[in-house]
Amino acid sequence: MTNKTINRQRLTQFGNLELLAKQVVEGFITGMHKSPFHGFSVEFAEHRLYNKGESTRHIDWKLYGKTDKLFTKKYEEETNLRCQIVIDCSGSMFFPKDAEINKYEFSTYAAASLIELLKRQRDAVGLSLFADKLLLHTQAKSSIAHHRFLYSELEKQLTSYSEEQQRSNDTINALHSVAELSHKRSL
Repeated sequence: MTNKTINRQRLTQFGNLELLAKQVVEGFITGMHKSPFHGFSVEFAEHRLYNKGESTRHIDWKLYGKTDKLFTKKYEEETNLRCQIVIDCSGSMFFPKDAEINKYEFSTYAAASLIELLKRQRDAVGLSLFADKLLLHTQAKSSIAHHRFLYSELEKQLTSYSEEQQRSNDTINALHSVAELSHKRSL
């Protein structure tokens, strides 16, 4: 019987957050995002009554043969997600100090796992780190180079933190800054 738990200390000695994220996400079933908009694509959603003047291209002629009423096929339109991951890097995130993993480390591993999930769905992801000010903000992108940059920034923040760097946080202003810099239709 194999052990399926992740040995975090062993992985961190190699310093590869991307490897850890892939280990966590491996085997996880991901779904596509349904759009609030309806269009004409591959995924059939429902029928609706035909309105005069509409294109006859999407009329369901088989249904017309059965009911003598004109219906058009309505389809689900797929959309891509833009996700902005925001992490607090203030001193309060490094609690508890004596524990195996603190809140900041957990947030970093969770963010890396989310980046991997979004990468597999071909969705765009960005990263924002803040404490007393906005420390890092990247636009949401879906390129491999961008994902590697995000992993490296998370690793850098994880390994370079020391007690004297603890900062207070200004959450309200930091979140307003992130909101202003992010695309309007983002998660």
